[in-house]
Parts: sequence; C-alpha cells; structure tokens
Amino acid sequence: MSNTAQRFLPDKLIVALGGNAIHPAGIKGTGEEQFEIAAEASHSLLPLLKDIPQLVITHGNGPGVGKVLMRQAIASKRVASMPLDICVANSQGGISYVLMQTMQNSLQAAGVDRAVTSIICEVEVDPDDPAFENPDKPLGYFFSEAEAEDLRAEFNWNMKEDANRGWRMVVPSPHPLNIVNIDVIKNLARSGVIVITGGGGGIPVIADSGGNVSGVEAVVDKDRTAILLARELDIDQLLILTSVSHVAIHFGTDKEQNLSHVSLEELKTYLAQNHFSAGSMGPKVEAVIQFIEDGGKRAIIAHLDKAYEALLGQTGTHVER
Repeated sequence: MSNTAQRFLPDKLIVALGGNAIHPAGIKGTGEEQFEIAAEASHSLLPLLKDIPQLVITHGNGPGVGKVLMRQAIASKRVASMPLDICVANSQGGISYVLMQTMQNSLQAAGVDRAVTSIICEVEVDPDDPAFENPDKPLGYFFSEAEAEDLRAEFNWNMKEDANRGWRMVVPSPHPLNIVNIDVIKNLARSGVIVITGGGGGIPVIADSGGNVSGVEAVVDKDRTAILLARELDIDQLLILTSVSHVAIHFGTDKEQNLSHVSLEELKTYLAQNHFSAGSMGPKVEAVIQFIEDGGKRAIIAHLDKAYEALLGQTGTHVER
C-alpha cells in the first residue's frame, strides 16, 4: 500500500452501494447480467476489500424489489402474493448472495485470504412513523404518466414522478431505529470478516411490548440504515456509492453544478432549497448530514467505479467534520 493510501484509507468503513449502481437502468436483470455487474463492482471495490480491516457493506434493492413486486402483480391470479417485508427479504438475500460470491472470487483472484459473509438483517421501525401516511420511496421501473395511471388502477399502487425521469411505484420509508441482529454483525466485522448486511435498508419490523417482532409493509432507505450501522459499530467514515460522480445542485438544468468539497452548513442549505429529489439523492444527502452531526468524521458520495479514488480524495462529493 502506498503512503498516500495509508494516509487516506481508514481502519473501519461503511460502504453503501446504491441499488441503481449495481442494477443500472437498461438491463433486463437476468442472473447472468447481475453477476457480470456485481463482478465489475467487486473489482472496483477490491482495494477496499483487501486493505480495510473492518469493512461493512450495505446495498440498495429498489430495482430488485420493484421487479419482485411486478412479477407478483403479473402472476397474481395464479400465485399467492407475498407482503412487502418478505419481498425485501427475498431481494436482500438474492443481491447479497451475488455480491458475496463475486467479492469472494475477486479476493481469490488477487490471492487474498479473507472471508466474506452475508447477514439477513431486520431493522426496527416506529409503527407511528409519519412515512406510513406519505409513501415516497420509489421502487422498480420507470413508467410514463399514462402507464402509471393504468398501474394505479389495476394494482392499486401509489405512483409518483421521480426527478423528471418518469413515474415509479412508491412505498412508505420509515426511519430505522434499531438493528435487530447488530451483535452478530459487530462480532464478525471485528474479527476481520467482510460483512454484507442491511440490504435494501434491512427488513422493516416492529416490536411489541414483549420484544416480539413482525414485518411491516415498507422499505427502509439503505443510506439511513448505513448511518445506524455506523453508529452501532463505532465507524466514523462513510462511503456512499451510486451511479453519478458527484452530488449536484440545479440537477437536470443548464445550471447544474457538481459539488466537490462542501461544508455541512452549505449542504443543509442546499437541502432546504429542495435541490435533491426525495426519491433519489435526497435521502443520501440527509444521511450524510445525520452522519456528520452524529459525530462522523468523513462522508463521501461518489461513483461506484471510482470508490478507491474517492477515498483518496480524488473524486466525489466530500463532507468532513
């Protein structure tokens, strides 16, 4: 490892992989495609997989769980549909399996003897969270307005426009309160195992007075779960990887401007000015703000292909305490 890398690479890191970064638009989503894309992601992450002693990785599942719901809708007259928490569990397990295998293969090819594992993760939420009354988390495909109206009528889906890119199904996205199986994650990470967990924000559950948990119809934002994981694991550096190189203000207009190094107060001002879509960059920016305010040292939002360069300070949007 070079002196520069030693200076910038932390001993402990949370990496949050965006759903669209590992399942980009324009693919069919076949198993072969998913393994190919995950292999590319694992190659980009290889310097981190090799050199960061405590590494915890979360991932989005917006495209994946959206397709699970679409399959259910299409087959609803023949196959019993599952509630959203089970759909999240299905997509969490499938995506984390693909990532785990490709990361294992990347480490093996590099001659690095390090274990990778995946933990199916439940995340407790508040049953009275206002998000249940205001669904805004987009899932799955983009549709035209006319198509969205047809889907609303046929399947009773909530549909909203997403950052001028089209219409998507939206579901409640309550804030995570507690990682149910945090002790297992903590013990594995401290032992040097690369842990993939919290996929799709974790499976949302509520707890009764006796401590029994049950699933709810929602999808937790994975970046918010990443913040909670960082707090519980005492990790003060966060890397959010997505399909764009920087956070931008005036996105999609002729005034679009990428942000490189931005202060916490500047970022909060831009958020208050509604520069970031609630269904895409907004939760990432909110997560970064919360992370830094909770005591985080450094947070970066960058393109998945440039994960290592982003940690070295060469690209991405950086917010530091």
